[in-house]
Amino acid sequence: MRFKLTLSIDKQALGNRLSFNYMYECSALIYKILSKSDAEFSSWLHENGFAVNGKRFKLFTFSRLQIPSYRIDGAFISIQSDTIEWLISFLPEKSTREFVQGLFLEQEFELGNRQANIRCRVRGIEVLPPPDFTGCMRFETLSPVCITLKGDEGRQQYIPPSHPEAERLVRLNLLDKYQALRGEEFPARDYPFALNALTAPKPSLITIKAGTPQESKVRGYLCRLSLTAPAELIKIAYEAGIGGKNSMGFGMIKLLE
Repeated sequence: MRFKLTLSIDKQALGNRLSFNYMYECSALIYKILSKSDAEFSSWLHENGFAVNGKRFKLFTFSRLQIPSYRIDGAFISIQSDTIEWLISFLPEKSTREFVQGLFLEQEFELGNRQANIRCRVRGIEVLPPPDFTGCMRFETLSPVCITLKGDEGRQQYIPPSHPEAERLVRLNLLDKYQALRGEEFPARDYPFALNALTAPKPSLITIKAGTPQESKVRGYLCRLSLTAPAELIKIAYEAGIGGKNSMGFGMIKLLE
C-alpha cells in the first residue's frame, strides 16, 4: 500500500538545509515513528523483517523527497518551498490504511544530520491507488535501484539495470520476497521474465551514515525500465521496491504514463 505524505517545513526552527545523503535518516525516521505507536511491531520489523533462505526483507521502501523548489548549496539542498512530498510504500499486511495513517498524520519530526536538518510536520497523508498490474509494465524510478553482484572473493559490485546479470538478480530477489511474504515458493515455474532499461541508467552514489565510523557508500541507478513477469511479482516490485536495500530508500518505482 502506497502513501503520499505532505510535509510542511518549519524554517524558523532549524532552517531549510538538508544534506544530499538523507536516505539513511529517512529510513531511521520510519522506524522511529513506528516505534512510537507500536513498539513490538517496530522492533520485529527492524530485527527480523520477513526471512527466507537466511535473508531478511523489510518489505517497505520510500522515494526521494519531492521538493518543488530548491537550490544547490555545495553538498546541501536549500529548500525554497514551504512544503515537500514523500512517498512511502509498505507490503506487510499489518501496514493497513488505518495503521499507517494513524501513525504518521500530524507527526512532527526532525530530518537530517548534525550538519544540516529540517523540522517537519505531516500535514496530509493520502493513500495512492495501485495501478492495474499486468504481465508487462513500464516504470520510472523514484529512488535509485540497487542491484548487487557478488564477484570474486565475495566482493560486491553495484550494477545498473542494463547489465547482463541484472535481470537474473532482480528475478531471484522478487522470488525471495514472494516467499518471505507468503511463506512458500512462487508456484509457477515456467513464465516470461524480462528487465529492460528504457533510458541510459544514471548512477547515484549514496553515503550511508555519513561522518560516522559506520559510513559506507551504495551505488544505485535512476532510469526508466520495463518489467515482464507474472503480475503478482510485478506488484511486489511496485509495493516493496525493485532490487535490494529497499528499506534504505532504494528501488521505488512509479508507473510510466
